[in-house]
Amino acid sequence: MRRRLAAATALLLSLVACSAPAQVRQAPRGESAFVIVQNLDVVTDWDPATSYSNEIIAFQNVYETLTFWNPVTGKAAPRLATSWRSSADGRSWTFTLRPGVTFHTGRPLDASAVKASIERTMKVGGGAAYIWDAVAGIRAEDPDTVTFTLKYPVPLDLVASAGYAAYIYDTQAAADLRGWLRGGRDAGSGPYTVASWRKGKEDELTLKAYDGYWGGWSGPHYRTVRYRVVPDPDRAWRMLLRGEAGFVERLNPRLYARATRTPGVRTSQRPSFQTAMLLFNTASGPMADVRVRRAVQQAVDYRGIVKLLRGAVSPASGIVPEGLIGHVPDRVPRQDLAGAERLLRRAGYGPGGRPLRLSLTYAEGDTDQRLLVNRLAMALKPLNVTLEARAMPWTAQWDRGKKRGQDIFVMYWWPDYADGYSYFGNVFRSQNPTIFNLTYLDDPATDKIIDSLPQLTVSDRTAAERAFAEATDRVLDRHAAAALPWVVNYQRAYLGGVQGYDDNPAYPDVVFVYGLRPSG
Repeated sequence: MRRRLAAATALLLSLVACSAPAQVRQAPRGESAFVIVQNLDVVTDWDPATSYSNEIIAFQNVYETLTFWNPVTGKAAPRLATSWRSSADGRSWTFTLRPGVTFHTGRPLDASAVKASIERTMKVGGGAAYIWDAVAGIRAEDPDTVTFTLKYPVPLDLVASAGYAAYIYDTQAAADLRGWLRGGRDAGSGPYTVASWRKGKEDELTLKAYDGYWGGWSGPHYRTVRYRVVPDPDRAWRMLLRGEAGFVERLNPRLYARATRTPGVRTSQRPSFQTAMLLFNTASGPMADVRVRRAVQQAVDYRGIVKLLRGAVSPASGIVPEGLIGHVPDRVPRQDLAGAERLLRRAGYGPGGRPLRLSLTYAEGDTDQRLLVNRLAMALKPLNVTLEARAMPWTAQWDRGKKRGQDIFVMYWWPDYADGYSYFGNVFRSQNPTIFNLTYLDDPATDKIIDSLPQLTVSDRTAAERAFAEATDRVLDRHAAAALPWVVNYQRAYLGGVQGYDDNPAYPDVVFVYGLRPSG
């Protein structure tokens, strides 16, 4: 989650081509692995029912969903389902499955398997299982047809494309499925299956081709995928130049600028749905005082940070990024240090008042987050506020956050499917125990608005937009529970020999390796 969580971070991806450009050192002859380098641990949860973090980058190559979100059309497209239809009232959805698909266990992926998979995900109730809350029942009509009956209308074709909790998997892979998966195994149907997992090691995860994949393996493909954990972006860049890495998911502005000028390296830039968040502890410590939270909100140098990141980010407006329902335009925040000082004085702090110390955690290896934290510390220092910042591996940071172990939690968030609901339902709705509501906000009035969003999105789009705007006002203004400094612009660098790469903002930082073609 995440959110890398989900939630969130500078993943550095790489791939070694059979024939690298002349300006970049070639990989060893015969090497055909796609090497993905990121700055955080890859796998935090092996169960596809509850997975809700960094492992999306691997799971989307191992598991499949009924549908797939197409960034060109903005609609669901076929994946394991070849077609679907809904009733006039939107409360019944029937999917026709792709014939002849098998799981990596060898068992058939049929309607009964789809039913069992989603019913187990709903029963376990972890991660993003909420996406199936509208489902009242699932019926296997025949081996290739499955029907969902809903309690209320939702866009189930879109739900079925979600990056989390929508995976179809073999529930019969083992009697103790969760325990079996925990050992670094998979029960998917995708083009790749797990070859090895070395928890905590740099060379953490290796995937290999599943020979029985329904898409086939004719023509050039990468048959091996390696995920390496390298927190240092400079080292990842050197790996790219040496041909040890062929695809870098995100570089800092300095390195990305170099990449655009380096012969034999291609670059790609596009807007994303990935939002940086500073989540404030509303439940305990000095930031339980809303005046302190508002002061920190106003101390953030929003414009300055966007300018320093030189195209890597865009200003955030509201909570949901542009391009999704729930986006609120004309809500770009501004720094106001005089206002921050007044608020701190009212709370008994500020210049001449009591000194204030705030603890903050952020993702280890994320240079953009580090810049944000340093700029915030500089802005707060003249206000008699000391920011005690600590860079941490994601899993350690998240564990600490769930125990309310900091005043400010910095992370990225992106939607579970291409809709604005999860920004609210997961991050700002009350939770017990805490998962991703790392503001610990507990407000029944806000919860009520949030709970209305999924159904309104289908039944009354105009009312849904109003509800999103009201929820945004409550979170950012009434409660001052967070500050959102930017939305990420994806900036990728890769070798010229990489063919078939396409960026999909609904699946952040995922490279769909099967669709790539090595040259040479």
